[in-house]
Amino acid sequence: MLNTSVFEFPASRSALAFQLGHVDDLPGVPALPETLLAMEFQLQEFSIDLCAISEIVLGDLGATIQILRLAGRENGDAEGRPVRIEDCISDLGLKACLRAAAGGTMARGIRQRAVLQMWEHSRQIAQTCRLIAEEIPGFISPHQAYLAGLLHGIGDLPAVLGWERSATQNYRPFTAVELAERWSFPMFLKEFFHTVNKPGWSSQWSKMMSTAHRFASETSACCVLASAPAAQILK
Repeated sequence: MLNTSVFEFPASRSALAFQLGHVDDLPGVPALPETLLAMEFQLQEFSIDLCAISEIVLGDLGATIQILRLAGRENGDAEGRPVRIEDCISDLGLKACLRAAAGGTMARGIRQRAVLQMWEHSRQIAQTCRLIAEEIPGFISPHQAYLAGLLHGIGDLPAVLGWERSATQNYRPFTAVELAERWSFPMFLKEFFHTVNKPGWSSQWSKMMSTAHRFASETSACCVLASAPAAQILK
């Protein structure tokens, strides 16, 4: 059995330097204990439900990042590389994906609460982005919209996880772009981070994100989106 006590955070990890570059030597991003347990349970099954385990992973910012990082290390920007989490798990194998997802640890106390809040916010925005994409045919594919929404806040990861950074590397949009490049994220995600963080730049991605944050505060975003004409959703 894997050790799923991911809230144990060695003191030495809290001072790891975060220097942007091309080598992926950053610490692991933590996954939630329930995600790791669900993945481990699937390993014990005679037949793995790939769709179900993919949805579990996609509900967890840390697990999603870790699996995308592994896919990036294995494939880089090669044509035809897996981009959906379901395809990544199929290509890499569930056991390898579980090891990757279990590669991060969480802090206790205030930092732990900040992590859980970020994970919940990311999931909420991702779900709203997928709803927007489903309501506007030909806009952005729902699975791409979901991943973009889930990962939209990665520029905050160094601060939330306590990675030490140089004083000049404190511009959040720049950090998001650099992490997407450093972790060899799929091209559509790199495009997302490059376009959504350009000051004054309006794109499908930026419109989707601003709309998702606007609707995510509604208690019934699904009903609001379903009742709004497609032409009005992105206004």
